[in-house]
Amino acid sequence: MSDDVFILGINMTKFGKHPDKDTTDLGAEAALAALDDGGVTIRDIDVIGAGNLLGGPGGFGQMLQKQIGQTGVPVYNVQNACATGATALRTAIMAIKAGEAQMGLAVGVEKLSGAGLLAGGTAKDDDGTWTPSGRYGAITGTDGRIGTVTMPGTFAQIGMQYLHEHAYSGAEFELFARISQKNHAHSTLNPLATYTEELSLEQIMGDFMVAYPNTRPMCSANCDGAAAAVVVSGEKLRTLSAEQQARAVKVRASVLTSDPWAEGCQVLPDVNTLTRRAAAQAYEAAGVGPEDLDLVELHDCFATAELVHYDNLGLCEPGGAVDFFESGAPYRDGSTPVNVSGGLQSKGHPVSATGIANIWEVCHHLRGEAGPRQIEGARLGLAHVIGLGSACGVHILEAPAAA
Repeated sequence: MSDDVFILGINMTKFGKHPDKDTTDLGAEAALAALDDGGVTIRDIDVIGAGNLLGGPGGFGQMLQKQIGQTGVPVYNVQNACATGATALRTAIMAIKAGEAQMGLAVGVEKLSGAGLLAGGTAKDDDGTWTPSGRYGAITGTDGRIGTVTMPGTFAQIGMQYLHEHAYSGAEFELFARISQKNHAHSTLNPLATYTEELSLEQIMGDFMVAYPNTRPMCSANCDGAAAAVVVSGEKLRTLSAEQQARAVKVRASVLTSDPWAEGCQVLPDVNTLTRRAAAQAYEAAGVGPEDLDLVELHDCFATAELVHYDNLGLCEPGGAVDFFESGAPYRDGSTPVNVSGGLQSKGHPVSATGIANIWEVCHHLRGEAGPRQIEGARLGLAHVIGLGSACGVHILEAPAAA
């Protein structure tokens, strides 16, 4: 059995519109840049996890190889909803843990700009106006006993249900809009985000209603993008240069869960239980608690999702998500910064790339390479992603010893 696993190199492309590049082009761009970041080449890679959800039939990994180098190593083509990228990474990590590989490459890529496939993304026209990018206009109310097959309806209901269960008596629409306002403000410091402008509360609340209480700016942004990571065993890392070792981020925990059976779970997706279980397993594996985290990148596919995941990830006391937000904790200058990248609402959500992109953000803070949005002194971070259907990935990462 192998020992510890480290992220040696990592990269994400600019998220947004890439009309001149296809899926393989974007994946290759991220993969080659991740290899370069790690100071290695494709000949050093023993296994590849390739994630692409909407590009058509399988085989993305083999197409990627044709562009970055065919060395005959095993390739695992992965599809796992929005957790596809995190699953591709976990595939490479497991191969190393099993002793079958010393170094692996994970890639996640999607082209979604203008696709309208997620029934809940947003798109921005060239003239700067927000426009619908999915058939979600009628999804303004849902019934849990009947369920909804759309993401906007599901996550709208989940957020409102959380407030109801915990007897929240404030202005719920404004509360969720303020969460979105935070993330759009964070995005102004992230040059790789799809949208980098700050939005006022009035702009957010006055926009097109997708599924109450989420307006368009409160929904994840459909876009193109790719992200890739090179992982290495501790044994192999010790043979590499001092510079490579000094930037290697330790994977303290890598967890993937799906829904357990529960009453009603065959009708309405449950995004809470599998996240709570993944978080609990990750904290146990890492030997840390949520209070030890210096930053979190969580799956804010909608503003309502971010609120409930404060609780699901244990960032607050059970039922305390609203108080956690109101305390200022999840802001850049708060005690537990959340989505300093701008989150999916601003950074964008090219489905299969998101899981690795969230890890990219955390790694850059742990390395001290996040530029003007740097969380100073960050030593421990968590990346979370959830795919409706269901899959949840949680990774806990530790800063290099030299950082």
